[in-house]
Amino acid sequence: MQKVSNRLVPGYRLGLSITFVGLLLIVVIPFCSLLVQGLDVGFKKFWLQATNDRVLASYAVSLKGALLAALINALLGLILAWVLTFYQFPGRQLLDYLLDLPFALPTAVAGIALAYLFSNKGWLGRLAAPMHVQISYTFSGIVIAMVFVTIPFVVREVQPVLEQLDSTYQEAALTLGARPWTVFRKIIFPEILPALISGFGLAFARSIGEYGSIIFIAGNQPFKTEITPLMIMFQLEAHSYTGATVIALVMLVFSFCFIFAIHALQRHVQRQKG
Repeated sequence: MQKVSNRLVPGYRLGLSITFVGLLLIVVIPFCSLLVQGLDVGFKKFWLQATNDRVLASYAVSLKGALLAALINALLGLILAWVLTFYQFPGRQLLDYLLDLPFALPTAVAGIALAYLFSNKGWLGRLAAPMHVQISYTFSGIVIAMVFVTIPFVVREVQPVLEQLDSTYQEAALTLGARPWTVFRKIIFPEILPALISGFGLAFARSIGEYGSIIFIAGNQPFKTEITPLMIMFQLEAHSYTGATVIALVMLVFSFCFIFAIHALQRHVQRQKG
């Protein structure tokens, strides 16, 4: 593909200037400010705040919940994207609209609805109660809230790729006697894998920072169902801005490393595809 000279691109300088200034004001300066404040704390105090037993437990809850939710959504999102792309059925358009609801719905509203739905008095909670299964105010509730909030990320990443697939290769493979599962594994899956990785990464990153929908269903039990964003809020409510900054900086560094790893994995997969 022939490159277009920068001078031939309309608004090149203006667009580039707005991009750099916008990123500087919205992303770079806030993150650098957080980094500077965190480093001003001093190593000893920083280490004590970041490795507090209760804070460490919250890291584990957030990371395990985010990983489980992202894995569930990678599978569920792929299935939903596949159904919406290839199947025709009554209510398909409505289902497509409903998948965007977690984007528009206030997270606190989602949290309250999920907490009631899975409580002992809720529709699903009543069904689980006879089996002695409790979902609200447990780690399972945290994962369900994360899944609900992040499911659109995977679907909206994978669906456009499925829609643009060239069916010629699939039809040729089927004509030559390949089984449907072989066609999916050898032809379709390699094409959608970068999008699936991107959706997984977005779901994971979003789950780590989720707060509003989780606090209502988690129960917020110390060392069991406290998430890291909640620990930051506790620090702010106690006017311990240093403690909040330290925990936030730890999450920032982890998120940056995770996003870097996801992009590296995507580039590797793209190179493997040739």
